[in-house]
Amino acid sequence: MIRKVDHSALRTNQAFIIGLLLLAFVLGTWVLVAFVSAVMIIGTIFPQAGLFKRFYQHILKPRGWVKPDVIEDNPEPHLFAQGLGGAFLAIATAALLADVAVVGWALVFMVIGLAALNLFAGFCAGCFIYYQLGKRGIPGFKVQPINRPV
Repeated sequence: MIRKVDHSALRTNQAFIIGLLLLAFVLGTWVLVAFVSAVMIIGTIFPQAGLFKRFYQHILKPRGWVKPDVIEDNPEPHLFAQGLGGAFLAIATAALLADVAVVGWALVFMVIGLAALNLFAGFCAGCFIYYQLGKRGIPGFKVQPINRPV
């Protein structure tokens, strides 16, 4: 069965993550970090509820502001990557609340950096980790990469 993923939805998600986390840092508020973490975790557990992707589907795409980029792909690695980022942001939120700001903001900037790497260079580090875990036979990581012609 051929499955497809709209990479424009993924890029919109990454752009929101980067923008809101940078705003959180500038404002010095843990609340936005917690919000982005919650959006990411909820969107991982319930993909149809992903707030940033829904913004793309219901506002950006219908108005033609962002064109679909649907390609053959597996959604599981992207969801894993999003969940992993959400978990790191949950830890960052806890660190910020515990007044360990250096650790909290370091984790925030790690997520920003990895989202930017995916957005601008097309490399999903979380997807890479997912596939590496699958290669090692770790239960739950069953989907294999799709070989696409270059």
